[in-house]
Amino acid sequence: MELIKKIKQAEAEAQQIIEQAKSQAAEQAEASRQKRLKQTEQAEHERIKAIEAAVAEAGSQGKAEVADLKVEAEQRRRELREKTQGKIPTAAARVMDYLKG
Repeated sequence: MELIKKIKQAEAEAQQIIEQAKSQAAEQAEASRQKRLKQTEQAEHERIKAIEAAVAEAGSQGKAEVADLKVEAEQRRRELREKTQGKIPTAAARVMDYLKG
């Protein structure tokens, strides 16, 4: 009789240990899931920050390139005007001669 009580008590203790182990495993799994979720969210946040920084940098570079191109275009226009300025009177005279003629 005493042996049966000890066996039943051991079974009850074993069942309690199993339930505690299941509970702890579930808690650890949930903690791991939460940790992974937090890491994923943090990685996504960092990715968005990196994209925003890259877009801002590209925008700044683009504006600088546009400014440089505007300066270059203005310089080329001036050079073209300077080259053609001396030829205008001659060309106009030729046109007038042709029209008169």
